[in-house]
Parts: sequence; structure tokens; C-alpha cells
Amino acid sequence: MIPLVYDQVNKWGKDDEFFVTMLKKLNVKKIADLGCGTGRLTNHFAKAGYHIIAIDPNEEAIEYAKNKEYQGEVAWIVGDSSNLKTNMFDAVIMTANVAQVFLTEESWKNVISDAYRALKSGGHFIFDTRNPLAKAWEHWKKDLTPDVAVNQVSGEPLEIWTEYEGFVEDVFTFYETVKNTRTEEVVIREKMQLKFRTQEEIYESLQKAGFSQIQAYGDWEFKQATAETKSFIFHGIK
Repeated sequence: MIPLVYDQVNKWGKDDEFFVTMLKKLNVKKIADLGCGTGRLTNHFAKAGYHIIAIDPNEEAIEYAKNKEYQGEVAWIVGDSSNLKTNMFDAVIMTANVAQVFLTEESWKNVISDAYRALKSGGHFIFDTRNPLAKAWEHWKKDLTPDVAVNQVSGEPLEIWTEYEGFVEDVFTFYETVKNTRTEEVVIREKMQLKFRTQEEIYESLQKAGFSQIQAYGDWEFKQATAETKSFIFHGIK
């Protein structure tokens, strides 16, 4: 993710509404927002009255988050799941497909183990990820128009262009380039990689970590996911 433009190209949507509704249903109080990024969604949780620890390894993103006006209690940490304290949280969440940035089996095992450790007994682990069977990358490649944004400091117009490299095994690589629309100067270029795990692989990994009552919802509705589902939302209980 590129903090400079992230909030501008990721607007409030059905996915955000789902997480807000789900947390309200579960009646939790203390939350770890793992991979919080710029705090785009964290802000809404704070306004809702949750006590939040928000963690992300991207220092620039955390700075963007800290500079926003928040109503509520948020503690910001530059770090990762290993920074989560044991038996502290009612819920650990990962939104915006953060689950896909863990490219190796070791890193994935570590994050779900850390989430389990950090939860109180009866606590909830909730995250979303794309269904590889839906082949989202085929739709991405068809969109040849750039996203647009504005440099919040200079006021200059920006364009975000995406180039797709493709798969090596289950890891999809692409590049995002932010350009000054007026001068065509490259402001930043980032390599992005996403791991596409199957529903069965994720379910099994959660079971091995100790989670029970595991559910997979589909496409931001409180309905069981199917093979045709585009997005999975997993929910496991400690």
C-alpha cells in the first residue's frame, strides 16, 4: 500500500460496513487492528467506542494515521503481530485483504498463532481474503485507466498506474506507480505481492492454530461462502 494515496482510492464500502456490523454483533470492547495501514477504518472503530491497539510495520502509514483527528481511544504501534500482548483482546482483526501479504507458510503460521495467543478465551479472529477461484487478477488486468488522487501537501494532481507481472506459484506480483499528472514525474513506485490461499488451506491453518467454530462468510454478507464467492471473511474463536 502507498500511504500517500491510499485513503483517496479506497473509499467506504460494503466490506467496511461488514466489519463494523460484525464487531457490533459480537459485543467486543478491546480490539487489535492488525495491519491497520493509514487508519482509514480504525477511525470508525474508535468513533464507535472500542479500545484499539492499531499495528502496522509501515512507519509512514502510521504517521498518516496519527495525523488524523480521532474521537476515541487508539494506541498506534509500528510493528507486527509479535507485538501483540498475550490474552489481552476480545477481537483481533485484519481488514482490506491484509491476510494476503503473508507470502510464506511460516509468516502466515506466525501471524495466526500470534492472534490466537493475543486473544482472551472466547475471543474472535476476523479477517478477509480473496478467493483464488474467482481470479480477481483477470478483472484487474482489463482496467487500463489510472486511479486519480491529489498530493495533500502540494495540491498537485496524481495518477496511479498499475503493471501486472503475474504469478510464481500462488504469489501474484504487480507494481504501482504514482505520477505527477502535470509533469509526469514519478513520485513513488512500489512492488506489491499477494498470496492467494484456498478456503481449505486457510480453514486447516486456523484449526491447527487452535481456533474453533470457524466460519467463512462470502462477499460481505452473513452467509456461508461458496466456490463462487469472490471474498472470504473468516471468523474463528479461541
